[in-house]
Amino acid sequence: MSWLVIFLGRRKQQKWLICRVWRHVLHKGDIVIDATCGNGYDTVAMLKMVADESGHGRVYGIDIQTEALENTSSLLDETVTQKEKELVKLFPICHSRMDEVLPENTAVRLVAFNLGYLPGGDKGIITTSKTTLLALEASKKMLILGGLISLVVYVGHPGGREELETVEAFASGLCVDGWICCKFQMLNRPLAPVLVFIFKR
Repeated sequence: MSWLVIFLGRRKQQKWLICRVWRHVLHKGDIVIDATCGNGYDTVAMLKMVADESGHGRVYGIDIQTEALENTSSLLDETVTQKEKELVKLFPICHSRMDEVLPENTAVRLVAFNLGYLPGGDKGIITTSKTTLLALEASKKMLILGGLISLVVYVGHPGGREELETVEAFASGLCVDGWICCKFQMLNRPLAPVLVFIFKR
């Protein structure tokens, strides 16, 4: 019960819960995708979990906004070594096109999304239901057994609630024999972000 109480707290505590889930899934040397880099905090967290001395771990970071990738690159410069940063590849494209930048037959362990707008950026530039659904379909195809699609869905802006409904419909349509899908939502704070975890058996 204690970890649920932590989830019900502030955003920093929610991030702690998300990273705890990721650590149960990821191994050193894994390949992961940050499908919405934002300011780079998830990119750095993933890198710390998968980077190994052999150089096999990889983080593919994607964001449609140049500002987000610049922020991510700057954070990497501040927090990781040059050798670790070389394991990160950043791409200025929509998350719906992630399959265009990964090598063919890449085995991905984690795809993470923060759906909404860039914190501190232009709130008029948001992820959309249409592109997010395409990104989820691409994620489903490249995810390996034991992998995870992790989503934080912000619903307090125009289009946010619709995007959550799209994510829920996608997850609800997955085969129960092959997928475990769960949602964490605060019932007495309707505008709080919603966490969705989609595990591939």
